[in-house]
Amino acid sequence: MLRFENLTKRFGTRTLFENLHFDAQAGCVALSDENGSGKSTLLGMLAGTLEADDGDIWLDGHSLRDAPLAAKAALAYVPDDCLAYPFQTGRALLDLVASAKKTRVDASVLDLAHRFGLAPHMEKRFEQMSLGTRRKFFLSATLIGAPRVIIADEPGNGLDAAARAVLIDLFTTLGKDRCVFFSSHDPELTRACHATTVGFADLGQHPAS
Repeated sequence: MLRFENLTKRFGTRTLFENLHFDAQAGCVALSDENGSGKSTLLGMLAGTLEADDGDIWLDGHSLRDAPLAAKAALAYVPDDCLAYPFQTGRALLDLVASAKKTRVDASVLDLAHRFGLAPHMEKRFEQMSLGTRRKFFLSATLIGAPRVIIADEPGNGLDAAARAVLIDLFTTLGKDRCVFFSSHDPELTRACHATTVGFADLGQHPAS
């Protein structure tokens, strides 16, 4: 469901990482490595928000380089700051994702949003929300369009205990028949999601210093 080969990212003369490779089917995978190692950069590349210098990424069998629309249609992405559109409301984000995936915000999405306690925040703008509230909207949107691959950058950040329990249930359920690839420095969250833990060394090399 998620595969990448020979993945390389450079910033000027610095090579952040090179020739990374990975292949995962259904289940949860947690990327855990030291701060500054390039986890957010890698996840942004997998989600198509950053371009790789070399290599390719496949989402549900679709090449992100050669068939980006089909690849992104199979993807749900939860970025680190969850603040792509500061003036957008929570409800508008859900509607936008549904429109992009040519579907609608169905009862399962609204039920998840309710479990996250988002009912009072639907008409708030993202700039008015806490990090945790913004993240809950992006997590709720992962159910829209039944994506096969979910990419999430530190999904537990900003969540209280009740919301973490909902997150764990969400990822555990999604991982039964989809690939959930997330970064985390929280071993308790990783264990609770029954996730396989990988570092950059497992992806082909240590990140470049």
